[in-house]
Amino acid sequence: MFAGIFGVYLAYVTPVAISLSIRVQDLAPGRDEYLGIIIGVGAVAALPLGPLAGQLSDRTRSRFGRRRPWLIGGTIGGVLALTVMALAPSIFVLGLGWVLAQITFSLVVNGFVTIQADRLPALQRGKVAGITGMAQQVAPVVGAVIGGSLSANPILMMLVPGIFAVVFVGLFVVRYHEPDSRGLTFDKPLTARSVIAGYVFDPRTNPDFAWNWLGRLFFFFGLTISSTYTAFFFASKLGLEVKDVGSLIAVAGLLGIVGTIGGALGGGFLTDRLRRRKPFVLGAGILFAAANTLMAFAPDLPVLLVGSLLSTLAIGVFSAVDQALLIDVLPAKETDAGRFVSITGYSTALAQSTAPFVASIVLVLGVSASGDKNYTLLYVLAGVFTIIGGLLVMRVKSVR
Repeated sequence: MFAGIFGVYLAYVTPVAISLSIRVQDLAPGRDEYLGIIIGVGAVAALPLGPLAGQLSDRTRSRFGRRRPWLIGGTIGGVLALTVMALAPSIFVLGLGWVLAQITFSLVVNGFVTIQADRLPALQRGKVAGITGMAQQVAPVVGAVIGGSLSANPILMMLVPGIFAVVFVGLFVVRYHEPDSRGLTFDKPLTARSVIAGYVFDPRTNPDFAWNWLGRLFFFFGLTISSTYTAFFFASKLGLEVKDVGSLIAVAGLLGIVGTIGGALGGGFLTDRLRRRKPFVLGAGILFAAANTLMAFAPDLPVLLVGSLLSTLAIGVFSAVDQALLIDVLPAKETDAGRFVSITGYSTALAQSTAPFVASIVLVLGVSASGDKNYTLLYVLAGVFTIIGGLLVMRVKSVR
C-alpha cells in the first residue's frame, strides 16, 4: 500500500509542487495568478464527482472487488491528463489537463483511504496511517526533486511521475487480495434520489465526523494557500527567477523528507501507543503556523530551509494522525465507507478549490509600489488557518 499511495501522490502533487509553476511561466510569463486559478478550477471541477464515485465504489460488483477497478481506471485517466498538461500549447489547455488530473487521481486517493477503512482494526490505524501518511508527504518532496531536475523538458517533467504511479499502483492492485464482490446484495437500489442524498450528511447525527470534516477543511485551506506558491515564494524571497529556484526547492525537498518521515511515523505510532489523536492534530496546526511565520520573515536561505523543514514535520504529523482519527469517527464503515471517505475528501477539495483564489486575491491586493507581491502576509495567514483547524478537531468527543 505504501508504494501505491506513494506512486499516485507523486504523480498527483508534483504539478502543484513545481511543474505547474514552470508551465505557467512558460505559457504566460509574469502572470503568477494563473497558477492559483488553474488549481482552483481543477478542485472545483472535482467537487461534484467525489461522493458519487464513493457510492458507486461501495456498490461495485466485480471479480476484482469493489475498490481495485477504481484504482486502475483512475490511474490510467490521470496519466492521460498529465500527457495533456505536458503538451499543452496554452494556459486554457493546461487548465483542462489539470481538471482531468484532479478528477481521476482523486478517485485513486479516495480508493486507498477506503481500503484502510474496510480492513484496519482500531489499534493499527495510527501506525498504518503513519506509514501511508509518510508516503503522501514524501511523494511531493520527491516530486519537487524530479520536477526541478527535469524542468527543461516539460514532457519528462510531467510523465516521469505518472510512470511511477502506473508501476506502483499496478503492483498494489496485483498483490492486494480483495474479495470477489459480484455476489453483493443491497437493501435499497441506487436511485437518483439516493445519489443526491449521499452528497450530504446530518452533522447532528454524526457530530464528531462533522467537527473533523470542518477541521480538515481549515487545515488544508491553510496548507494550500502557502504550498500553491512555493516556487514563486522562494523566487521572491531570494530575488531569483522561478526557473532558477528549482535546485533550491529540490534541496528543501530533500530536507523535507526527514521532516515528513519523522512526523508521519512518529505521530502515527505515538497516537496508537498513547491512544490519543486530538493533541497531535492541534500540535501539528500550531507547528505549521510557527514554521510558516519563520519562513515569512526569513532573512536568508538557511532560515528559510529550517522553516520549510519544520512545516513538513507538521504536515507529516497531521496527515497520519488525522487520517487515523477520520477512520475512528467514520459513520457506517461496513456499508458506506466509500461514500463518507469521499465526503471527507470534499473538505480537502473545497479547501483546494477556494484557497488558491483567496491566495491570488491576497497577492494582488498586497502588491507593493515596486510591484512585489505580499508573500509574507500570505504565509502568516496560512498558519492562522491551520491553528483554527486544529482547534476545531478538539471538539470531537468520541476520540481522545
